[in-house]
Amino acid sequence: MKLSQIGELALLRHIRQRFKKPSPNIIVGIGDDAALLKPVNKNLLVTTDMMVEGVHFNLSFITPYQLGFKLVSVNVSDIYAMGGKPKFLLINIALDKNTEENIFDDFFSGITDAMELYGLFLVGGDLSASDKGMALSATLIGYTKRYIRRFGAKAGNRIYVTGNLGDSACGLELLRKIKSPVSLASSKRRAKGKEHRVKSKDTLLYALRSKLSAKGLKWIDVEPLLRRHLMPEARHPEKFISNATSMIDISDGLLIDLSRLCDESKVGAKIYAKKIPISSELKKVASHLRISPIKLALSGGEDYEMLFTAHPERKVKAIYIGDITESERVIVDISGREKKFSAEGYQHFGIQR
Repeated sequence: MKLSQIGELALLRHIRQRFKKPSPNIIVGIGDDAALLKPVNKNLLVTTDMMVEGVHFNLSFITPYQLGFKLVSVNVSDIYAMGGKPKFLLINIALDKNTEENIFDDFFSGITDAMELYGLFLVGGDLSASDKGMALSATLIGYTKRYIRRFGAKAGNRIYVTGNLGDSACGLELLRKIKSPVSLASSKRRAKGKEHRVKSKDTLLYALRSKLSAKGLKWIDVEPLLRRHLMPEARHPEKFISNATSMIDISDGLLIDLSRLCDESKVGAKIYAKKIPISSELKKVASHLRISPIKLALSGGEDYEMLFTAHPERKVKAIYIGDITESERVIVDISGREKKFSAEGYQHFGIQR
C-alpha cells in the first residue's frame, strides 16, 4: 500500500503506537504540539543532522532500514563527541506520496533498532510529502556533567583515535561497484541470529558473494567495510573521557576533522602515517580496487571514530597517531619525510578533491 492511501494521521498513529515506551523524564511525548520533558540537573546537549537523497545517500546502495539506523547513529556520535549521553530523539521525514508502506516501515525498523542500541526515546518529529526525493532529519537531546569541546588541545598533547580509519570510504567504493543494496543486520540482530532482509536477500546475497569471489574478494573481508559505511555504530567515549582535553568525531575524514580541532584550539599537529590504524580488510580490498589505503584513511569520511587529545603522561585506551604542536601541521610518511597537510575530506559547497 502507498503512503498516499494510508494518510498522514494514520501514519502518525502508527508511529505513536510503535514508540510508546515510557520514560520518567517524558511528561508529554508524541501526539501534542510539542514534547514536554522533565529537566535533568545536568548540561543539555542538542544536535541535529540532515540526510538528503542524492547528496548524503543513494537508495541504489542503501536500504531504508540501514538509512534509519545510520540517521540515528550519526547524531549519537555528535553527542558522544562532547562527552554526553544521548536521550531524546525527534525525527523529520519527507517522502514521495507514492512511496510504498514497507519502505516507511523498514525505515522505522532501523530507527527502532538504533534507539534500542543507544537507549533512546522518540518524543516527536514531523512528516511531509516531497516531490524531490527523500529528505531526513534527526534532532537528538542529551546531557552531560562534563562536556568536551574541539577547543582545548595544547601543544604537547597526544592525538588519539578510537579505531580503524578508511573502512567506510572503502565500503562506499565497493557499493559503487556492486550497484545494489546489501542486506546487513544491526549488531543486536546479529547476536540474536536475525538478519534484516530486503526482498529475496538470501538469493541476492548468495549471488553477491559469488560475484565477489569471482573477483578474488572474500565476504569475510568485504562485509565489515560495507557495514561500517551502511550501519556505523557510534563510539562511546567512556573509556577515555576523563583524560580528553579536546574531541571531535571523524565524520568527514581524519585530515579535515583534525584541522577543525586544530582551528578551534589554535594549534598545529604532527601525525605519523605508520601509526594510522588501517584494518587488514581495508588493505586487501583497497589493493583489489587499486586505491591507496592510507588515502582512504586520511580523507575518507563517515567512520565515526572519535578523534581526541590528552596529556602525554596519561594512560589512554585508544590509538596514538601523533602530537599537538604550536602551529605547523604536518604528516610524517612511512619513510620519515614530513609534508604539510591541509583539510582534505568531504565539504558541502566545497570543491571535492
